Amino acid sequence: MSGGSLEQPGQWTEALGAALDWWRDAGVDCAFVDDPQDWLAASRPVVPPTPAQRKAMAEAEVVAAIPPIGADRAGWPSELAGFAAWWMAEPSLAPAGARRVPPAGPAEAELMVLVAMPEEEDSERLLSGRGGKMLDAMLAAMDLSRDRTYLTSVLPARIAVPDWADLASRRLGDVLAHHVALAQPRRLLVFGRSLVSTLLDNDSTHKRSDLRAFNHDGGSVPAISTYDLEALLAKPAFKASLWNRWLEWTGTEQA
Repeated sequence: MSGGSLEQPGQWTEALGAALDWWRDAGVDCAFVDDPQDWLAASRPVVPPTPAQRKAMAEAEVVAAIPPIGADRAGWPSELAGFAAWWMAEPSLAPAGARRVPPAGPAEAELMVLVAMPEEEDSERLLSGRGGKMLDAMLAAMDLSRDRTYLTSVLPARIAVPDWADLASRRLGDVLAHHVALAQPRRLLVFGRSLVSTLLDNDSTHKRSDLRAFNHDGGSVPAISTYDLEALLAKPAFKASLWNRWLEWTGTEQA
Protein backbone atom coordinates (compact mmCIF):
# COMPACT_ATOMS: atom_id res chain seq x y z
CA MET A 1 0.00 0.00 0.00
CA SER A 2 1.41 3.40 -1.02
CA GLY A 3 0.13 6.87 -0.13
CA GLY A 4 -2.93 5.43 1.66
CA SER A 5 -4.18 3.57 -1.45
CA LEU A 6 -5.34 -0.05 -1.53
CA GLU A 7 -3.34 -1.94 -4.11
CA GLN A 8 -3.75 -5.62 -3.11
CA PRO A 9 -7.02 -7.64 -3.23
CA GLY A 10 -6.54 -8.69 0.38
CA GLN A 11 -6.30 -5.11 1.43
CA TRP A 12 -9.66 -4.35 -0.28
CA THR A 13 -11.30 -7.23 1.56
CA GLU A 14 -9.86 -6.15 4.88
CA ALA A 15 -11.00 -2.56 4.37
CA LEU A 16 -14.50 -3.61 3.33
CA GLY A 17 -14.81 -5.87 6.38
CA ALA A 18 -13.67 -3.05 8.66
CA ALA A 19 -16.28 -0.72 7.15
CA LEU A 20 -19.08 -3.26 7.66
CA ASP A 21 -17.94 -3.83 11.26
CA TRP A 22 -18.02 -0.09 11.85
CA TRP A 23 -21.64 0.20 10.63
CA ARG A 24 -22.65 -2.95 12.53
CA ASP A 25 -21.20 -1.51 15.75
CA ALA A 26 -23.25 1.65 15.03
CA GLY A 27 -26.43 -0.49 14.97
CA VAL A 28 -26.97 -0.46 11.21
CA ASP A 29 -27.04 -4.08 10.07
CA CYS A 30 -29.78 -3.95 7.38
CA ALA A 31 -30.33 -2.22 4.07
CA PHE A 32 -33.07 0.44 4.09
CA VAL A 33 -35.27 1.77 1.26
CA ASP A 34 -38.03 4.39 1.26
CA ASP A 35 -40.62 2.26 -0.59
CA PRO A 36 -42.64 -0.25 1.51
CA GLN A 37 -41.83 -3.89 0.81
CA ASP A 38 -44.10 -6.94 0.97
CA TRP A 39 -41.87 -9.40 2.86
CA LEU A 40 -44.35 -12.24 2.31
CA ALA A 41 -44.65 -11.77 -1.46
CA ALA A 42 -41.89 -14.26 -2.25
CA SER A 43 -43.55 -16.97 -0.18
CA ARG A 44 -46.98 -16.56 -1.78
CA PRO A 45 -47.66 -18.92 -4.67
CA VAL A 46 -48.67 -17.38 -7.98
CA VAL A 47 -52.18 -18.68 -8.76
CA PRO A 48 -53.12 -18.47 -12.44
CA PRO A 49 -56.63 -17.18 -13.21
CA THR A 50 -59.40 -19.70 -13.75
CA PRO A 51 -61.09 -19.99 -17.16
CA ALA A 52 -64.08 -18.06 -15.81
CA GLN A 53 -61.79 -15.30 -14.54
CA ARG A 54 -59.95 -15.12 -17.86
CA LYS A 55 -63.28 -14.85 -19.68
CA ALA A 56 -64.47 -12.09 -17.35
CA MET A 57 -61.22 -10.16 -17.84
CA ALA A 58 -61.49 -10.51 -21.62
CA GLU A 59 -65.12 -9.33 -21.58
CA ALA A 60 -64.15 -6.36 -19.40
CA GLU A 61 -61.47 -5.40 -21.92
CA VAL A 62 -63.99 -5.59 -24.76
CA VAL A 63 -66.51 -3.45 -22.85
CA ALA A 64 -63.83 -0.90 -22.03
CA ALA A 65 -62.96 -0.68 -25.71
CA ILE A 66 -66.58 0.08 -26.75
CA PRO A 67 -67.39 3.80 -26.50
CA PRO A 68 -70.37 4.69 -24.27
CA ILE A 69 -73.72 5.46 -25.85
CA GLY A 70 -74.09 9.16 -26.47
CA ALA A 71 -70.31 9.65 -26.84
CA ASP A 72 -68.89 12.60 -24.88
CA ARG A 73 -71.48 13.90 -22.43
CA ALA A 74 -70.15 17.42 -22.93
CA GLY A 75 -71.70 17.28 -26.41
CA TRP A 76 -75.21 16.37 -25.25
CA PRO A 77 -77.90 18.97 -26.01
CA SER A 78 -78.57 21.41 -23.18
CA GLU A 79 -82.10 22.27 -24.40
CA LEU A 80 -85.00 20.15 -25.63
CA ALA A 81 -85.16 22.17 -28.85
CA GLY A 82 -81.85 20.69 -29.98
CA PHE A 83 -82.41 17.17 -28.71
CA ALA A 84 -84.30 15.74 -31.72
CA ALA A 85 -81.56 16.68 -34.19
CA TRP A 86 -78.91 15.10 -31.95
CA TRP A 87 -81.16 12.05 -31.45
CA MET A 88 -81.39 11.53 -35.19
CA ALA A 89 -77.67 11.97 -35.89
CA GLU A 90 -75.58 10.64 -32.97
CA PRO A 91 -73.91 7.45 -34.35
CA SER A 92 -73.77 5.54 -31.05
CA LEU A 93 -77.55 5.62 -30.53
CA ALA A 94 -78.47 3.24 -33.37
CA PRO A 95 -76.83 0.94 -35.96
CA ALA A 96 -75.72 2.57 -39.17
CA GLY A 97 -78.52 2.68 -41.74
CA ALA A 98 -81.30 2.03 -39.21
CA ARG A 99 -84.48 4.07 -39.69
CA ARG A 100 -84.73 6.53 -36.82
CA VAL A 101 -87.90 8.19 -35.60
CA PRO A 102 -87.78 11.47 -33.67
CA PRO A 103 -89.62 12.23 -30.42
CA ALA A 104 -92.61 14.55 -30.64
CA GLY A 105 -94.51 16.83 -28.33
CA PRO A 106 -94.20 19.96 -26.23
CA ALA A 107 -91.84 20.65 -23.35
CA GLU A 108 -93.38 20.49 -19.88
CA ALA A 109 -96.18 18.29 -21.24
CA GLU A 110 -98.89 16.97 -18.97
CA LEU A 111 -97.71 13.45 -19.78
CA MET A 112 -94.55 11.94 -21.25
CA VAL A 113 -95.09 8.52 -22.88
CA LEU A 114 -92.05 6.28 -23.14
CA VAL A 115 -91.81 3.10 -25.21
CA ALA A 116 -88.83 0.87 -25.89
CA MET A 117 -88.45 1.63 -29.59
CA PRO A 118 -90.50 2.64 -32.65
CA GLU A 119 -93.13 0.36 -34.11
CA GLU A 120 -92.45 -1.50 -37.36
CA GLU A 121 -94.79 0.87 -39.24
CA ASP A 122 -93.13 4.03 -37.95
CA SER A 123 -91.20 6.21 -40.35
CA GLU A 124 -91.63 9.94 -39.79
CA ARG A 125 -93.96 9.74 -36.78
CA LEU A 126 -93.53 7.70 -33.62
CA LEU A 127 -96.29 5.20 -32.76
CA SER A 128 -98.14 5.27 -36.06
CA GLY A 129 -99.13 1.59 -36.03
CA ARG A 130 -101.64 -0.50 -34.07
CA GLY A 131 -100.02 0.32 -30.75
CA GLY A 132 -100.19 4.01 -31.53
CA LYS A 133 -103.88 3.81 -32.40
CA MET A 134 -104.58 2.13 -29.08
CA LEU A 135 -102.53 4.80 -27.31
CA ASP A 136 -104.55 7.54 -29.00
CA ALA A 137 -107.74 5.93 -27.67
CA MET A 138 -106.22 5.71 -24.18
CA LEU A 139 -105.14 9.35 -24.28
CA ALA A 140 -108.65 10.38 -25.31
CA ALA A 141 -110.09 8.44 -22.35
CA MET A 142 -107.53 10.18 -20.11
CA ASP A 143 -108.75 13.55 -21.43
CA LEU A 144 -105.43 14.04 -23.20
CA SER A 145 -104.21 14.11 -26.80
CA ARG A 146 -100.95 13.80 -28.69
CA ASP A 147 -100.46 17.55 -28.92
CA ARG A 148 -100.48 17.71 -25.12
CA THR A 149 -98.26 14.65 -24.72
CA TYR A 150 -94.53 14.16 -25.25
CA LEU A 151 -93.96 10.85 -27.06
CA THR A 152 -90.53 9.27 -27.20
CA SER A 153 -88.69 5.95 -27.25
CA VAL A 154 -85.63 4.68 -25.44
CA LEU A 155 -84.01 3.73 -28.75
CA PRO A 156 -84.38 5.96 -31.82
CA ALA A 157 -84.58 2.96 -34.17
CA ARG A 158 -86.19 -0.45 -34.02
CA ILE A 159 -83.76 -3.37 -33.59
CA ALA A 160 -84.53 -7.07 -33.49
CA VAL A 161 -83.55 -8.14 -29.96
CA PRO A 162 -82.22 -5.33 -27.75
CA ASP A 163 -79.75 -6.39 -25.06
CA TRP A 164 -81.02 -4.00 -22.39
CA ALA A 165 -78.41 -5.02 -19.84
CA ASP A 166 -75.61 -4.26 -22.29
CA LEU A 167 -77.24 -0.98 -23.33
CA ALA A 168 -77.59 0.01 -19.70
CA SER A 169 -73.90 -0.75 -19.04
CA ARG A 170 -73.03 1.55 -21.93
CA ARG A 171 -74.86 4.51 -20.33
CA LEU A 172 -78.19 4.42 -22.21
CA GLY A 173 -79.99 5.06 -18.93
CA ASP A 174 -78.00 8.29 -18.50
CA VAL A 175 -79.06 9.45 -21.96
CA LEU A 176 -82.68 8.71 -21.09
CA ALA A 177 -82.44 10.56 -17.77
CA HIS A 178 -81.00 13.57 -19.60
CA HIS A 179 -83.88 13.42 -22.08
CA VAL A 180 -86.48 13.39 -19.32
CA ALA A 181 -84.75 16.27 -17.55
CA LEU A 182 -84.89 18.34 -20.75
CA ALA A 183 -88.55 17.49 -21.45
CA GLN A 184 -89.67 18.29 -17.86
CA PRO A 185 -93.03 16.46 -18.05
CA ARG A 186 -95.54 16.53 -15.21
CA ARG A 187 -95.93 12.74 -15.32
CA LEU A 188 -94.21 9.79 -17.00
CA LEU A 189 -96.00 6.72 -18.40
CA VAL A 190 -93.65 3.84 -19.28
CA PHE A 191 -94.71 0.98 -21.57
CA GLY A 192 -92.32 -1.94 -21.05
CA ARG A 193 -91.40 -3.93 -17.96
CA SER A 194 -87.90 -4.66 -19.32
CA LEU A 195 -87.19 -0.93 -19.36
CA VAL A 196 -88.08 -0.64 -15.70
CA SER A 197 -85.95 -3.59 -14.65
CA THR A 198 -82.80 -2.39 -16.41
CA LEU A 199 -82.93 1.33 -17.14
CA LEU A 200 -85.52 3.01 -14.94
CA ASP A 201 -85.50 1.15 -11.64
CA ASN A 202 -83.97 3.95 -9.58
CA ASP A 203 -86.62 4.10 -6.85
CA SER A 204 -85.37 1.35 -4.54
CA THR A 205 -88.30 1.56 -2.13
CA HIS A 206 -90.57 -0.18 -4.66
CA LYS A 207 -90.63 -3.36 -6.67
CA ARG A 208 -88.52 -3.57 -9.81
CA SER A 209 -91.68 -3.88 -11.92
CA ASP A 210 -93.56 -1.07 -10.17
CA LEU A 211 -92.00 2.29 -10.94
CA ARG A 212 -93.38 5.15 -8.82
CA ALA A 213 -90.92 7.96 -9.62
CA PHE A 214 -88.12 8.51 -12.08
CA ASN A 215 -85.17 10.42 -10.66
CA HIS A 216 -82.83 12.49 -12.81
CA ASP A 217 -80.24 15.21 -12.34
CA GLY A 218 -82.85 17.96 -12.30
CA GLY A 219 -85.28 16.32 -9.87
CA SER A 220 -87.92 13.60 -9.93
CA VAL A 221 -90.95 12.86 -12.11
CA PRO A 222 -94.01 10.92 -10.86
CA ALA A 223 -94.15 7.76 -12.95
CA ILE A 224 -96.21 4.70 -13.66
CA SER A 225 -95.16 1.61 -15.63
CA THR A 226 -97.00 -1.18 -17.38
CA TYR A 227 -96.59 -3.83 -20.09
CA ASP A 228 -95.55 -2.83 -23.60
CA LEU A 229 -98.19 -1.84 -26.14
CA GLU A 230 -98.03 -5.19 -27.97
CA ALA A 231 -98.85 -7.04 -24.74
CA LEU A 232 -101.75 -4.66 -24.03
CA LEU A 233 -103.12 -5.32 -27.50
CA ALA A 234 -102.89 -9.08 -26.95
CA LYS A 235 -104.44 -9.13 -23.46
CA PRO A 236 -107.33 -6.76 -22.73
CA ALA A 237 -107.02 -7.55 -19.00
CA PHE A 238 -103.72 -5.66 -18.98
CA LYS A 239 -105.50 -2.56 -20.33
CA ALA A 240 -108.11 -2.77 -17.59
CA SER A 241 -105.41 -3.05 -14.94
CA LEU A 242 -103.57 -0.04 -16.36
CA TRP A 243 -106.77 2.00 -16.46
CA ASN A 244 -107.53 1.27 -12.82
CA ARG A 245 -103.98 2.21 -11.82
CA TRP A 246 -104.24 5.40 -13.87
CA LEU A 247 -107.46 6.43 -12.12
CA GLU A 248 -105.91 5.71 -8.72
CA TRP A 249 -102.71 7.56 -9.65
CA THR A 250 -104.33 10.70 -11.03
CA GLY A 251 -107.00 10.71 -8.33
CA THR A 252 -104.29 10.64 -5.63
CA GLU A 253 -102.41 13.42 -7.37
CA GLN A 254 -105.51 15.64 -7.62
CA ALA A 255 -106.49 15.11 -3.98
